Amino acid sequence: MSNAQKQEFTHETTLENGLKVIVKEDHRAPTVAHMVWYRTGSIDETMGTTGVAHVLEHMMFKGTKTLGPGEFSKKVAALGGRENAFTSNDYTAYFQQIEKSYLAEMMRLEADRMHNLVLSEEEFKKEIKVVMEERRLRTDDQASGLLYEQFIATAFNSAPNRNPVIGWMDDLKNMTYLDAQNWYKKWYTPSNAILVVVGDVDPKQVFEMARSTYGKVPKQILDDRKVQGEPEQKGVKRFSLKAPAENIVVMMGWKVPKVIDTNIDVVDPWALEVLAGVLDGNQNTRLNRILVKEKNISTGVNAGSDAIGRSEQLFMISTVLAKGKTPATFETEVKKIIADIAQNGIKPDELKRVKIAVTASQIYKRDSVFGQAMEIGSLEVVGIPWNKIDALTDKIRDVTADQVQAVAKKYLIDDRLTVGVLDPQPIDPQKKLANDKAAASIKH
Repeated sequence: MSNAQKQEFTHETTLENGLKVIVKEDHRAPTVAHMVWYRTGSIDETMGTTGVAHVLEHMMFKGTKTLGPGEFSKKVAALGGRENAFTSNDYTAYFQQIEKSYLAEMMRLEADRMHNLVLSEEEFKKEIKVVMEERRLRTDDQASGLLYEQFIATAFNSAPNRNPVIGWMDDLKNMTYLDAQNWYKKWYTPSNAILVVVGDVDPKQVFEMARSTYGKVPKQILDDRKVQGEPEQKGVKRFSLKAPAENIVVMMGWKVPKVIDTNIDVVDPWALEVLAGVLDGNQNTRLNRILVKEKNISTGVNAGSDAIGRSEQLFMISTVLAKGKTPATFETEVKKIIADIAQNGIKPDELKRVKIAVTASQIYKRDSVFGQAMEIGSLEVVGIPWNKIDALTDKIRDVTADQVQAVAKKYLIDDRLTVGVLDPQPIDPQKKLANDKAAASIKH
């Protein structure tokens, strides 16, 4: 099927209040994924109120002018649906997946909390404790979480994604319901949101339902966003972190470029994604073959790079070291592998494997209505139109071996590098067991 034929099944309109509505037909099963994406995340926060985007995500389940605390979730469950929400550096999103005849009710409920949320001080005081406990379980008492948080805060001096999405604990302790209310009033408006519906639906009917629900939310002018850039790094950054853990963990990250202002016709961000695929992807790629199988330095190595995002980007390589191995040895070997690519390039079969993997990933992603809605929403919310989705895959396919060699040489250098090492400390087994049980109970 050609790209043009695929796009026949996706439809778009914008309501008078500024809400963008995207509908994709998929008639394989009588189900629908309904998502609302707000273009606001932790990078829009300022010091003193870090974590407020995620806190508000929690508060969105605490009632509106017509629903009591928790009633939203009960209504979705009573109709046999599933729902949740998530917050990132770049956005906050809410979703329900449900039998298609209940879509209108989901739209009514979600439109209601877009405009009629009730933020009571009493509910906030209860929920902020839940968020602080979430932070303690997932970050403060998790060595890998602490290391990653410290890594990002070290790598970036002023870029706002140096702050954790869940927020710093002191900011959470000092946050009030008014902070969440101000955030809601500032960012939760139709012109800052995108509605994505994918499933067994008639686009015309969905647009009409959107007008009769979301269309009633008043229009609001958004304030200008202040660009918070990152100064040029001028040398390698290093830190070590002591925390209870079993093994040494090493993270290496280089500052790299991203797609800016929806201009996907650039090369380097895509070539860096291919480079990450050459280094990592299966047990026979360079990092795992050399560092795990041949030299027994690591138990496993991961590499990754994202071309797209509102926040600043890093090319990351991380590992759990094998017993008796040192971070210095790992770093030296990683640099040898990168230097080899920078000097000698990559093999044709490596490039071919990455491109096949990207194509396969795109196909598998579209197996579910949820996966399709995620793909559309996550791109639209950072400014990439849905009709460019297939063009993004083409950008990866167009990358050449010479371009991969060039970005390895240009960007994976010490002046862009941050290295973080987890120095493992003794573990309290009783505390770990209690934390594991508590962490499993967290929903949002």
